[in-house]
Amino acid sequence: MSDALAGVNSMVSGLTDSINNAISAHQAQKEQEAAAAANVQEFQKQVNKSASNLQGQATDMGILAKNVTRLNVVSNLAAGDKVDFYRFRVTSQGEATLGQVGDDGLRVQLMTRLGTVIADSDSDSGKDYEKFKSLQSGELTLDRGEYSIRVTRQKGESEKDVKNYALQLQMGGYTQDYDTVAKQPDKSSSPYQMSTAQQTMLSGLNDAITSLSSISYGQTGTEKLLGSFNLFV
Repeated sequence: MSDALAGVNSMVSGLTDSINNAISAHQAQKEQEAAAAANVQEFQKQVNKSASNLQGQATDMGILAKNVTRLNVVSNLAAGDKVDFYRFRVTSQGEATLGQVGDDGLRVQLMTRLGTVIADSDSDSGKDYEKFKSLQSGELTLDRGEYSIRVTRQKGESEKDVKNYALQLQMGGYTQDYDTVAKQPDKSSSPYQMSTAQQTMLSGLNDAITSLSSISYGQTGTEKLLGSFNLFV
């Protein structure tokens, strides 16, 4: 019995050590992430989207640089608004990650500068849908060059319904975080006032509520995007 008890005590001691080591490692990781997050530069701009539905008039999101920048955009498809286009430039080949939250019924497509679809959120788009899933998981390689993102409603969705969304792009880690608030086209000279939904969504981009393991440091993609998820449920 004494040998059995000694074996149990040894097992318990080993398990305790393992748990303590895991807790210490987790705390050290959090401290490293907090230190890195403190060094992340935040940038924000507000722009009016073009009234044009052409890719050539896409709203600029910025430059996607591997391990340097993260690009965020928050906007909506207003009633009667058929499509939103965004453009960005990739500085070097790498595996990109797309984060997305928004109302149901949205379709997101990644396109080349010339309009060729690379990835498509429509589940009926075959290989393009598989590439979209890879893009969401950070496993889609993009070459250096210019790209566009096309946001539309899925087939069957009424154009009368406003569709809110927030998108995020990055390659690896980042030290510079860029927010773009894409407002509706300016139809008058009066100052633009953000809608309550856009204000809440933008606030959500900066409020951390969750973590995403694929982001190594700084504020995670899920933290930045899902902070606004209460708008969509």
